[in-house]
Amino acid sequence: MIKVVIVDDDSFIRESLKVLVGMDPDIEVTGAAADGGEALKLLESGTEANVVLMDIRMPGIDGVEGTRLIKRSFPQTAVLMLTTFDDDEYIIEALKGGASGYLLKNIPPDRIIQGIKTVHEGNMLIHPDIARKLAGFLQPAAAETVPCSLDSYGLTKTELSVVAAIAEGYSNKEIAAELFLSEGTVKNYITEILSKLGLRDRTQIAIFYLKNQR
Repeated sequence: MIKVVIVDDDSFIRESLKVLVGMDPDIEVTGAAADGGEALKLLESGTEANVVLMDIRMPGIDGVEGTRLIKRSFPQTAVLMLTTFDDDEYIIEALKGGASGYLLKNIPPDRIIQGIKTVHEGNMLIHPDIARKLAGFLQPAAAETVPCSLDSYGLTKTELSVVAAIAEGYSNKEIAAELFLSEGTVKNYITEILSKLGLRDRTQIAIFYLKNQR
């Protein structure tokens, strides 16, 4: 069962999402909040959440700051943003803070449910329209050492294939099937890739790939 906390300052949207998301047999809505601060307090009080479905623009603590606070205290909780196309810069900041991706509010309910499951599995959602803007996403320390070519990092051919697959949003299971590897081997490759590149997680691997594509 995937435990979800919904965060939106619009009570109608918040309650609607609770009903829609809660209809899926694999998801349990464990709480709802009107801003990032309330969401953090819910988690600190013991409310369980595998995924936080987070609005961006909210009075009080907005989605960007809320994401930073939640990921700082609950790094294993995935944060999935809700936004519009006009919020690209907010999305970039949210991803810097640890969000796993974003959804548009006008998409069908089944896409929201699938998005929750996607980030819960450790994958990410990056819309192609803003992918090029994410090239500046790397942490400053890492960005200072990024050369202009993927070949400059000493990654093996298989490791490069894993990096590319992560950038496409593939899960470990999908990567394993694509490259004829076991899931355990894929996990080992990812650990080695993170070490070689000095990155923190799958999201940074994906942005590293986008930044260094030539």
